[in-house]
Amino acid sequence: MTPRDRAPGAGPAAPVRRTPPRRRPSGRPLRVKMISPAKTAPDGRFWRSIKYSLFPPLGLATLAGYLDPDDEVDLQDEHVEPLRLDDDPDLVVIEAYVTSAGRAYRYADHYRARGAYVCLGGLHPTSLPEEAARHADSVFCGPGEDTWPAFLADFRAGRPQPLYRSTERTLAGLPPARRDLIRRERYLVPNSLVVSRGCPHLCDFCYKEAFFRGGRSFYVQAVDEALAEIDRLPGRHLYFLDDNLFGSPRFAEALFDGLKGMGRLWQAAGTVEAVLRPRLLEKAVESGLRSLFVGFETLSEANLRGAGKTQNLAGGPDRDVAPGAPPYDAAVRRLHDLGVMVNGAFVFGMDDDDPSVFGRTVEWAVSRGLETATFHILTPYPGTRLERRLAAEGRITSRDWDLYDTRHAVFAPARMTAERLEAGYWSAYREFYSWRSILRASFAYGDAREHVRHLAYTTGWKKLEPLWDWAIRSGRVHRFLPLLESVLNRFGSGSGAMPRRDRGGEGAPDGLHPSPAPLPHAVLE
Repeated sequence: MTPRDRAPGAGPAAPVRRTPPRRRPSGRPLRVKMISPAKTAPDGRFWRSIKYSLFPPLGLATLAGYLDPDDEVDLQDEHVEPLRLDDDPDLVVIEAYVTSAGRAYRYADHYRARGAYVCLGGLHPTSLPEEAARHADSVFCGPGEDTWPAFLADFRAGRPQPLYRSTERTLAGLPPARRDLIRRERYLVPNSLVVSRGCPHLCDFCYKEAFFRGGRSFYVQAVDEALAEIDRLPGRHLYFLDDNLFGSPRFAEALFDGLKGMGRLWQAAGTVEAVLRPRLLEKAVESGLRSLFVGFETLSEANLRGAGKTQNLAGGPDRDVAPGAPPYDAAVRRLHDLGVMVNGAFVFGMDDDDPSVFGRTVEWAVSRGLETATFHILTPYPGTRLERRLAAEGRITSRDWDLYDTRHAVFAPARMTAERLEAGYWSAYREFYSWRSILRASFAYGDAREHVRHLAYTTGWKKLEPLWDWAIRSGRVHRFLPLLESVLNRFGSGSGAMPRRDRGGEGAPDGLHPSPAPLPHAVLE
């Protein structure tokens, strides 16, 4: 039976535990192992892509902040280092995404066989807790700010529960992430942080729908606490991993006001609606914004309405756009006029898409001068409204989670074949990152400095894969951050260009922007 022939809903076979969990000797600190399994096969063609070495596993580092100071903690990220599996921890904590679920389950089975107590959490276990329960002693559904401290109290008392569901949503009193556990030299962007949870919008394909079910789906940290976390980070470069940093305009404005005097440079994700909001983007740029990930998703109004992404139809100061049509041109012009680079995300395979969608989308992105673009095949993630709809229509063709990577068509598209959808996806990448398109897009706006910046940046991401492969394998990827910052600062223009600032008596160049990451946003393929 091939992976595509697997019956819908069928997960990995239930393992047989060979060893019961060890009882932790009383009075001894916990030995805790935390694992972030690779989201793609270690021997696959995408394994050494730079996107997997952008950000450290911040979620696990945040959970580690709840442990006692004398507990022994080992945090391992399979994206940047081989896992060491010959140890004997008391407690193993594994986060699982849909495409890493198979590896997460194998590591969970391995440590259960060695007598460790195993916890599974993250997006996939939240969506399919019964599947995850076959491989774990405790499964966590939703955010961990309330469930993880409760579990630790239960575990230390000898009465852990098999299932923990998050219901209380707050970031008040969140302990600082254990960044001392992160091997900063392994990442291009070690200074990642999250100051909010979730998103105020609900798109039918969004994987976060199931994750936040049962409580608030969007909430923010206290501004003072967020600024204190930022102040603890070394260097100047930040990346906000929030799904939508602009989701609360009041919070965002207060955060940007606090950031303005800190001399930081940062990137984040926002919506078309936020970009067009008067004064909000200007405040962001004044505080250090240098690039923004924007989920355009589709050029089709029908697709946007069908997916519930009506925030992309929010109107705006663009008289060239018909009422109700996506005001994308206005958003891109606003960003570029302020010196902000644009990483646009697009999804192929929605019901209004026919085979012409690939060429039309690439043409729009190139002609508007987008610096980078990420393309994705529509994917019915477990627990989403999209999955329920396509399942009801009998259109889901595979439940092999390894194929849920937005590179494969795991459903029957409405207006083309699955094979045509996959071929069009790859053709969009080839065309957008061809030398012809890179050169054309680099001259789409701005002055000579902007042309050079665009050319250098886009070329670095997509034409230097052998260099990135060497840097990742040799553990030297962090050495490219100063170069990246320097390129972006040196060629920055528009009212967003920041003056040189001094920190600690030493001049430091402004600059930033690697491309966004897989979780919580999309990433460069």
